[in-house]
Amino acid sequence: MKFKFEDLIIWQKGMDLGEDMNVLASKFPKQELYNLSSQLRRAADSIALNIFRRFNFAIWTRV
Repeated sequence: MKFKFEDLIIWQKGMDLGEDMNVLASKFPKQELYNLSSQLRRAADSIALNIFRRFNFAIWTRV
């Protein structure tokens, strides 16, 4: 069986954090829709994305 990055606990926690930040950002005032809430969402989403990218880099450099 091949190891998948979805099995990484840190990736799962990063995804959970992204979901939590989306819920939190949805409660911000409308004037923050394109400022603070957007930045918060992008920063939280980048955690899981960076883990995915690093995992794939590590896999491809071993070949």
